[in-house]
Amino acid sequence: MKIEAKDSVYEMSAENEAVASCKPGDSVVFETKDCFSNQIRDEETLFESTDWSTINPATGPLEIEGAEIGDTLKVEVKKIDINDQGVMVAVPDMGFMDSFISESETKIIPIEAGKAVFNDKIKFDLNPMIGVIGTSPGKDEDGVPCGTPDSHGGNMDTKVITEGATLYFPVKVPGAMLAMGDLHAAMGDGEVVVTGIEIAGEVTVKVDLIKDKELSDPMVETDDAFYTIASEVSLDHAAQKASNNMFKFLNERLPLSNNELAMLMSIACDLQISQVVDPKKTVRMRVDKETLKEYDLKY
Repeated sequence: MKIEAKDSVYEMSAENEAVASCKPGDSVVFETKDCFSNQIRDEETLFESTDWSTINPATGPLEIEGAEIGDTLKVEVKKIDINDQGVMVAVPDMGFMDSFISESETKIIPIEAGKAVFNDKIKFDLNPMIGVIGTSPGKDEDGVPCGTPDSHGGNMDTKVITEGATLYFPVKVPGAMLAMGDLHAAMGDGEVVVTGIEIAGEVTVKVDLIKDKELSDPMVETDDAFYTIASEVSLDHAAQKASNNMFKFLNERLPLSNNELAMLMSIACDLQISQVVDPKKTVRMRVDKETLKEYDLKY
């Protein structure tokens, strides 16, 4: 099954109607626009000329049959295919750069031979990743614009959400209502100038359900690590929540006292900044699987 980019939302909300449905275990392709809804095609087009109401579209939502409130949605990212051209912008008074940017500029980034071409001297390895992905907030919660991250996921801009990663989301409405978009060809932690290499593409995912397993905030699993992800208005609060969530995750799986577990986390876990430029900041905490291999950690 493929969901086309024309079927998209700009707010994740319990009011959104599903554009498609699938069964647990199915694979689905999401076609995505870039964060500007593909409005910027050349360097003469500046950010200010775009239609702000169409920023950060998320393709979907997809209803997963049998998903119920209190379940966990499991999303395996099988493949990310990106287009051959990305875009970046620098805009005054946006980002994390004080007053260094005095005028708006657009930069087109070609994708050539597996590299992002910044200029004739700088080429980046690609790290195709999903910026916006999540489920619907609950019926008793307000809708959340796709540009904002929260406990449902959303615009987490977390560079470990890439091909091969498995994501876990809370199910807050029947059907879960999965949507995604805002791909990046590459992005640094922080995303300090508001954009990574914004790009359109397609994402193939496999969805499944973990029944009766409640989750407060998204998690990511890679081949070598687990990550708790938390978004709050301040970095301090996001870091606190990511740490608390990692404590709870490990506390359910390791036969250690609270004190021992806290000491272990201070050695074995890393707090990492995902992004600092959205209405809520996003922090992740990483724990390495190899360090705890004797405990065979699983979600």
